[in-house]
Amino acid sequence: MFPVERMRRYRLNSNIRHIFTETSINPDKLIMPVFVDETAKIKTAIKSMPDIYRYSLKEYEKYIGHLEDIGVKNIILFGIPAQKDSSGTASYDHNGIVQNAIRSAKANTKLNVIADLCLCEYTDTGHCGIISNGYVDNDKTLDIYGKEAISYAEAGVDIIAPSGMMDGQVGTIRKALDTSGYINTIIMAYSSKFASNLYGPFRDAADSAPQFGDRKSYQMDYRNGDEAMDEISLDIKEGADIIMVKPALFYLDVIYRAKQLYKKPLATYMVSGEYSMIKNAVLSGSLAPDAINEALIALFRAGSDLAITYFAEDYIANHGRA
Repeated sequence: MFPVERMRRYRLNSNIRHIFTETSINPDKLIMPVFVDETAKIKTAIKSMPDIYRYSLKEYEKYIGHLEDIGVKNIILFGIPAQKDSSGTASYDHNGIVQNAIRSAKANTKLNVIADLCLCEYTDTGHCGIISNGYVDNDKTLDIYGKEAISYAEAGVDIIAPSGMMDGQVGTIRKALDTSGYINTIIMAYSSKFASNLYGPFRDAADSAPQFGDRKSYQMDYRNGDEAMDEISLDIKEGADIIMVKPALFYLDVIYRAKQLYKKPLATYMVSGEYSMIKNAVLSGSLAPDAINEALIALFRAGSDLAITYFAEDYIANHGRA
């Protein structure tokens, strides 16, 4: 209805624009991924992920203290074990790298500690499950996931995040936790995790690349949105407390649909490839640093309640607490 209605009035200057901001980033909703390496003596740079490191347990203890000091509230742990085998037995070792990292964080900080639950870092095949006749055996893998979940809960984890995309994994883990007395341990399910081309840098960081084949028989086809909604629905029925869409920026439509359909807390994971693309573009001067804020805003505007992002540390350090 120009000239009576002029939309540019809302954008007149910075102060006015802030009044009408619809979406904001709450630092309490950001989750920082942390890689802990049982074989490391020092922190080691990950070449494909600028400013992201693998930490020895000793360096990790210093690092999480720093994270807490700057205002980070949440971390998600990924472990690199000293030994791998066909069954991923290190994943449920009482003295495993992630179990020790959980105990250290709970003893020395007030951080919310999330532990990724999978086998790709622990198997000598690099796959997320047990291999039988060249194929990932879904049900044999579930037995290992249950043991892994209990070991995390015993260590004091706040939230368990199963990421293997095995059918029935949430129900198996919920039953294992409940029958072992861990009824209050939260499950954040990687409910719609796609077989994406964006995981390469993570596989460098976690030493988790598959030694043969790919993960398309268990991770989702990136062409399918309706199937993602089915996966989320099943995880909710099996007992998921938080649902997730992964990756994030390439799947904003899936995030939006999930938020409209399901009244559950919704997490998103801005994965390593998304991080490295933006970070490298900012470092080269191809993008302004504000592109990082724009990317994070996109997740929350689409409907995310929580966001796992490698930008969490820098964002909170530079923007402070909400």
